[in-house]
Amino acid sequence: MTNSFDLITIGDSTVDTFIKIKDATVECDVNRKDCKICLPYGGKVPVEAIEYAVAGNAANVAVGAKKLGLTVAIYTNLGGDDQGRRIQQTLEEEGVSQDYVEVHSEKKSNLSVVLSFQGERTIFVYHQDWLYRLPKLSDCNWLYLTSMAESFTSSNIMDEVCHFVDKSKTKLVYSPGTFQLKADIKRYPKVLERCELLIVNMEEAKRIMGIDLKERVEMRDLLSKMLLLGARKVVITDGEEGSWATDGNNNLKAGIFPTQLVEKTGAGDAYSSGFVAALAKGETLGEAMIWGTINAAHEIKQVGTQKGILTLEELVRTRAAVPKLVAVNI
Repeated sequence: MTNSFDLITIGDSTVDTFIKIKDATVECDVNRKDCKICLPYGGKVPVEAIEYAVAGNAANVAVGAKKLGLTVAIYTNLGGDDQGRRIQQTLEEEGVSQDYVEVHSEKKSNLSVVLSFQGERTIFVYHQDWLYRLPKLSDCNWLYLTSMAESFTSSNIMDEVCHFVDKSKTKLVYSPGTFQLKADIKRYPKVLERCELLIVNMEEAKRIMGIDLKERVEMRDLLSKMLLLGARKVVITDGEEGSWATDGNNNLKAGIFPTQLVEKTGAGDAYSSGFVAALAKGETLGEAMIWGTINAAHEIKQVGTQKGILTLEELVRTRAAVPKLVAVNI
């Protein structure tokens, strides 16, 4: 029997307001990593541009995977406001099924404000407290669980996901969001044990394992420890340093695809959509890493979380042009 969708994503959607700042100062401590952006207090700040875009981890991955040739649906909650309608319109235009979109007429949709300066960004996030209840999903090949509001802890959504995975035999991908990390993903071992793939960035991996963010780590050791949480495969991304992945037998490292950085927001989601699409199409773990890094490299060339992500034809053509970009054993 053919499943209805290749991929269903689960998580919040939002409308991002991108503000490109042209005049600010950055103050860092001696390690040059712990930095703060400084703006005049109580004054008017001229900006280069203000743009609006639909975003949210679940929406970004859904749109990215659809562009890469997968049939995709999303379970997300929206308010009955202009922002909610904007999100629905974008999903429709991108060909993402809204069979599981729930609109709450009495509530406001999620909003974020992204301050962009010199390629880096600071994000102000507003999450509506939704009542999460997993709809009756059709069978799918892959299920992508990601960022939700803090109210997920007072719902049964994590147990419902586990039940669906057990019943449907779908492959679960977990990319925890801010509040899932704050709640500690180890509090939900049933989810981790059902994961085909756990995707986090380096900072998140260290927080999960209780490692000081400034501490250097041996990657094979970190990958091994992350794998012990229960997932069959683990991916750790680290910006300009590239990405690492393991399936327990192979520990792999992939470099980055050279690009011009304009704005980083959405890079992780672009990587994830490329990675999952590659696996869904039968590519190896190492090749999935390359699909992810190429997709992320093109996404950060533009402002917004979905503008730069590639179609399948574009990604395949770009991949063919860089045959030497491969994941290597570490």
